[in-house]
Amino acid sequence: MGVIEQSLNYLQPWEFSPAWILFCLASTALYIRGLVHFRRSGRRTGFWRPFSFFLGIAAIYTVTQTHFDYLAQYMFFVHRSQHLVLHHLAPFLIALSAPFPLLIAGTPKRVRDFPGITTVVQALRPGYRLLQQPFIAALLFVGLIYFWLLPAVHFDAMLSQRLYQLMNWSMLLDGLLFWWLIFDPRSSAKGGLGYGVRITLLLAVVPPQMLLGAYLTFSHNVLFDVYEVCGRAWPLAPLTDQRLGGLITWIPATMMSVLAVLIILGRLLGQRAGKYRYG
Repeated sequence: MGVIEQSLNYLQPWEFSPAWILFCLASTALYIRGLVHFRRSGRRTGFWRPFSFFLGIAAIYTVTQTHFDYLAQYMFFVHRSQHLVLHHLAPFLIALSAPFPLLIAGTPKRVRDFPGITTVVQALRPGYRLLQQPFIAALLFVGLIYFWLLPAVHFDAMLSQRLYQLMNWSMLLDGLLFWWLIFDPRSSAKGGLGYGVRITLLLAVVPPQMLLGAYLTFSHNVLFDVYEVCGRAWPLAPLTDQRLGGLITWIPATMMSVLAVLIILGRLLGQRAGKYRYG
């Protein structure tokens, strides 16, 4: 019974955040409504796309609303794991699932028809288009990682609840924007990027992440003393903690880009073979 209670305690929020809870619950509810609507109308959704979407949402919840979040605030390598999920893995899975048709179908009609929604969409569209310019998207994707790992910035973010939440939300939102740009099912003729541009973007963001990860891994100086100030959750040597964080920044992030390139190449070959069709 003790093990079960301990596990349940671990799954409870370390610091309850209505914003994270609302994001996860609302996304899940809208997607399920969309699934029901699609199936009632005879449209197929398959298994893997819903699975990918729900896995992405579950990953976001796990690293923000369980005791994983506690460990992320007191161990550098867990913090890097948290950002790997928020900036890479979860947005990768969600974008890969191409969820917009289901989310729109799951949105109540009175919400979709609300006059203010059109106004908000129109107001946000120029900013969205700017952020989705390939060069800017790649610059932001890498630049945010570097920015939040500047020692002085990181120190303040880990000690301020407001900055800490801003850091995590910015990583998630930027990840969603970038990976949607990569996995957007539209062809270049319908507003999406061409295959070559997508692959170029994926290859362009790899070297800066590798350099940063290598620098953290092989540095002989402790760069983030905030974990000394607050204390570490586990008795791990500071340099060991930092080097593990460097490896997480370096290897899994790079492999995500490699995997995405393979997926894009698979779509290209599938399209040429007549097996894959853009929306």
